[in-house]
Amino acid sequence: MDGTVRKRLGVTRTRERDGRFAEVPARRPAVGMALGALSVSVSPVVIDLSGTSPGTASFYRCLPALPVLAVLARRERRRTGARVRGRWLPALAGVLFAGDMLLWTQAIADVGAGLSTVLVNVQVVLVPLLAWIIDRERVTAAFALALPILIAGVVLTAGLADGASTGRAPGTGAALAVLAALCYAGFLFLLRRGDGRLPIGAYRDVTAAAALASLVGGAFWQGVDLAPGWAAFGWLLVASLTSQIVGWLLVALCSPRLPSHVGASILLLTPAGAVAMAAIFLNERPSPLQLLGCVLILIGAYVVSARRRS
Repeated sequence: MDGTVRKRLGVTRTRERDGRFAEVPARRPAVGMALGALSVSVSPVVIDLSGTSPGTASFYRCLPALPVLAVLARRERRRTGARVRGRWLPALAGVLFAGDMLLWTQAIADVGAGLSTVLVNVQVVLVPLLAWIIDRERVTAAFALALPILIAGVVLTAGLADGASTGRAPGTGAALAVLAALCYAGFLFLLRRGDGRLPIGAYRDVTAAAALASLVGGAFWQGVDLAPGWAAFGWLLVASLTSQIVGWLLVALCSPRLPSHVGASILLLTPAGAVAMAAIFLNERPSPLQLLGCVLILIGAYVVSARRRS
């Protein structure tokens, strides 16, 4: 990522007291975060179009990104003169990210690309739970208010209330999406605690760990096809480009530089974009109650974000 791109996305270099360069946001880190969230929203649509197994899709989302991230990480290391500290943290984040991808990819087939992405974003409520358990952060009344809203939203979005579905197994898909949300929340929780001096290097390690975990996990769950065909590989290459190389890299760079409530709110662009693109490209037509469930999930997420802001 060259200097012009960094400047436009709100990421520049500044000299610290020790003479090293570090990545810091300039004027528009929120713009970079928003672009990252929208880029990630493309992946459920192209993964569905690939027609591959969860392990295959997850592995090939990560693998093509690694050479690009390795080059960027080397340039970052040469510029800073630093080394990534605590590699166990990005490794654990990568394993959780792989769990999220494997479960979420299956949920896409079961409940639909758009709705599965909405369901996964109950992470906005799960992250405060992790903060309460690990960091002893106080859980407020606003969180208690958001919880039943989220539960109602999940039930409606899954099509359990009216029997509607944009997928083949809405109940199973909803359960898998919520499990994916648990992994997703853990991944985001750890991502913010990465090495702030070398965010690209840390993200490279996350992606490498996710690729390995996806290969191993996928081998035991529906298998991994290392030669899925050119058409499928093309769609997965698009997923890797939009999600791993552009989307999550921008999130990794920008989210530590934004207040947590701002980052959580901006990430809601991902499910909103996924629902819109699934309707356009996959002809998914959620029922009115499912759309109401999407709205309730977004409202619950906003309540939690507003609580953090206050």
